[in-house]
Amino acid sequence: MHGRMIHRLGLTGILALISYTSAVVFSPLAYPGYNWMTQAVSDLSAEVAPSRHLWNQLASPYNICSVVCATCTALFVSQKRISTRLFRVGICLFMAMNWVSAVGYGMFPLTAGGKEIASFQEIMHMVVTAAVVLLSVASLVCLIIVGCTEKATRGIGLWAAVALVLMMVGSIGTGILPPQYFGIAERFSVFAAVGFNAVLGMYLFHGFKGMSTDKDAVSEKTNR
Repeated sequence: MHGRMIHRLGLTGILALISYTSAVVFSPLAYPGYNWMTQAVSDLSAEVAPSRHLWNQLASPYNICSVVCATCTALFVSQKRISTRLFRVGICLFMAMNWVSAVGYGMFPLTAGGKEIASFQEIMHMVVTAAVVLLSVASLVCLIIVGCTEKATRGIGLWAAVALVLMMVGSIGTGILPPQYFGIAERFSVFAAVGFNAVLGMYLFHGFKGMSTDKDAVSEKTNR
């Protein structure tokens, strides 16, 4: 893919963040009685939710742009051999998470929000959620480790740490906070991944400027 084109596709990460934010903010307008402080974001896109149509409209760019951004980022760092192998593994795991999220939630949306998980479709929705969480955590941990050992990737490592902390705050918060604050805690988790994708998109837009490649690292060791 042409260099300038793949760099510009990094902007899809920002578009994904804008699209997702607009869906979260405006979809409740089509859902009478929805309480964002107590209800999950996924309730807005449930099959029987009155806001499902508006959600699909507003989140349509997000569904495409998030996958495009993560995939282009993974392809770029792999092709250019940016940083270390662990760094590239972390980026590829994040790409896999976005694919699992896009395909999995598309195939297995919740049938209705705020009800007991019982049907096969609802169980699969939770399986997809578990896979998304595991891939996200694994990806961010890899990038944090590299950020601690490689000065050039320290910025991404810090962003990954912030995203991981937000995910943990959301995960722990939904378990320990009273039910009336479930929706607040959950939003920390969902926006962490979307926000980090936008960060990677900006790094891609600038061509991961300042980051060395494996080839550079080998040359540097040889010169020493």
